[in-house]
Amino acid sequence: MTGTAPPAATPACTRLAKALQDLKSRTGLSLTALAGRTAYSKSSWARYLNGSQLAPREVVEALCALAGQPPERLLALWELAEVEWSGRHRTSAAPSPLPARPAGDAATGDRPAHRWNTRRRRALAAAACAVTLAAATWLTASRGTHTEGAAGRTAPSAAPAPGCRAEKCTDEDPETMGCAVPGQTRRVDPPYRTRTGARLVVVLSTRCHAAWALGWNTRPGDAFELSVPGGAVERVEVADALDAEDPLFTPMIDAGDLSGLRTCFIPAVGRQECVTAQG
Repeated sequence: MTGTAPPAATPACTRLAKALQDLKSRTGLSLTALAGRTAYSKSSWARYLNGSQLAPREVVEALCALAGQPPERLLALWELAEVEWSGRHRTSAAPSPLPARPAGDAATGDRPAHRWNTRRRRALAAAACAVTLAAATWLTASRGTHTEGAAGRTAPSAAPAPGCRAEKCTDEDPETMGCAVPGQTRRVDPPYRTRTGARLVVVLSTRCHAAWALGWNTRPGDAFELSVPGGAVERVEVADALDAEDPLFTPMIDAGDLSGLRTCFIPAVGRQECVTAQG
């Protein structure tokens, strides 16, 4: 992508730029060093990081690799930002009015969707505060002269032991439990694109032996589930426009046996779509 930022408000583009600034701070690398380690110039990196130009997908992947960060969440945010940048979000049809949703059935073990989404919004708010602080630190540091070498870099700290493993992770948050650790997660299969344009991918944590579904490009009223035959069914619903702005993930399930691992997308209007993992 080239040129300056589009005139319309682009919240996803802004969040992406801040997230890239956070990753850049984690690497401890200057703009010159980033240019030396990638195929992109110092001036290009400056534009990607300050949000005046949308970073290509390959830049996001490269910076995640340099920072030791799993790319799935940031690539999902990149897709949202790319839709904004291209202007396609202004021509998309508005979603239809939503039917009333039940509050959950204690007899079957279903949990009210609002409880998980409230937890998710709080986590996103905390993450946004952390990203803003990191961005401010980066902007302050970038005004000075950068020096290269190991002495000027921050060594990554060792990840603490996970808070759960296998079946103990069922119904737990992958971030809170320390299962979404850089270098110890992988996609089970490539992202699945639904008829509405939403994307779903199953993420596996090798350190926790647990999995969760990650979805983006959703609309209020959409929902998606992750399940295994005879086991737990974990579900998350897109409660409102705030939920729809960012990638959402389900609670985890035990991933000791991936056979039959199934993801289902339930749109606010339309037919359910399900896919069984191949990996």
